[in-house]
Amino acid sequence: MKFRRRSRENIELNLISLIDVVFVLLLFFVITTTFTRETQLRVELPEAVNGAPEQASDLKRVDIAISAEGVYAVNNQLLPKSDLPTLIEALRTASAGDSTLPLSISADGKTPHQAVISAMDAAGKLGFSQISMITVEAQANP
Repeated sequence: MKFRRRSRENIELNLISLIDVVFVLLLFFVITTTFTRETQLRVELPEAVNGAPEQASDLKRVDIAISAEGVYAVNNQLLPKSDLPTLIEALRTASAGDSTLPLSISADGKTPHQAVISAMDAAGKLGFSQISMITVEAQANP
């Protein structure tokens, strides 16, 4: 057996071809890149409307509050009965027949589901389309 080491040829690393490739790439990027100088950005701002802007508190809206016992209040006025025809009439009066007004239904956390469904049904029969639902966490009695 021969355990002698064989002599290896010297490994040569030729970087000249790598430098040529990098130089060609650098020339390509320099030639194809265009530089521009922007002194300012063009921003189109909205123009103010004549008169004071309408405040959120000035907007008319209809609010239905439902207690845990299922008692309705439309715009902070308690209704004498908690049935559908009374609720529809109170909504018609509060909105003055305008079904484009936003309507919010806020219910207590322990309100019966049927009371909320009746309020949604009354809003649907009058044609309200902007309806928001709010659930208020039930208050603990002290």
